[in-house]
Amino acid sequence: MLGIVLAVGITLFLCIALVLILFQRRSAAEARLVGAVQGFQDTAALDSRQVILTEISSAAERLRRTVGVQNTSAAAKQLALAGYRLPEHVEIFYAFRLLLPATLAIVVSLFVHSNLFFWFAAALGGGYYLPEMWVSRKIKKRRQAIRLALPDALDLLAICLEAGLGLDQALMRVGQELETTHPELSDEFGIIGLEQRAGTPRLDAWRHMADRTGLEIMSSFVSMLVQTDKFGTPISKAMAVFSDSLRTQRRQAAEELAAKTTVKMVFPLVLFIFPSMFIVLLAPAIISIAKSMKGVFS
Repeated sequence: MLGIVLAVGITLFLCIALVLILFQRRSAAEARLVGAVQGFQDTAALDSRQVILTEISSAAERLRRTVGVQNTSAAAKQLALAGYRLPEHVEIFYAFRLLLPATLAIVVSLFVHSNLFFWFAAALGGGYYLPEMWVSRKIKKRRQAIRLALPDALDLLAICLEAGLGLDQALMRVGQELETTHPELSDEFGIIGLEQRAGTPRLDAWRHMADRTGLEIMSSFVSMLVQTDKFGTPISKAMAVFSDSLRTQRRQAAEELAAKTTVKMVFPLVLFIFPSMFIVLLAPAIISIAKSMKGVFS
């Protein structure tokens, strides 16, 4: 009984604190200061989705600062690897990381009555780490999508280069063509174009993409570009060769996975299929032998 009272009291305290933090309004002086720092924005010109995202981000930022979280660089880097680069995404991530444990704790305190403290602590811990696990899964999924899309993109780049386009123009063209089929790689190509327009050297922009994706094949591709620029090798032929090598690696990886299936099938065969086969094949013979032996000894 005492545990239920304590859990309900902690839950009510969390609910009231979160409501006060989320719905408190900025003072006039604070609003003027934020407007001076961030610049004036005409919210009427923004669409309703952006306005809602901005309001949610503002509330999430107040919540984050209230609990004492100031440095968000690590979370911003992880979210950038997952493809979420806006400042609003960082604030919403922290809001989920702070609100989800409280929400799960509320649910546990209302519907669980046995081992309440254990489930209450598990809800708090699980709710805190679930957003991080989700971001890690998104990073892995995005990297896999970029890895699978790179050979097709290199083939298109080689075709554009052979057609007479420069590397920068070919990159923009391929990024536009891949926007529907491979949006992750198209996004990375768009960032490369923006960096080059801002004055970043070409090879440095490609290195930045390799750092953003964290893929070994992207680092190998940048090294290949450095070699072609150094020795004067035609870039289109180098890209075609590199694309063929990537497809070869993909085929070898698929063959390796197919070869592993025979070993992985041993355990289901031994544990589930072989006992069923023995029962089907030997059970009639055992029953017949038992009946025969019963007739002999009777």
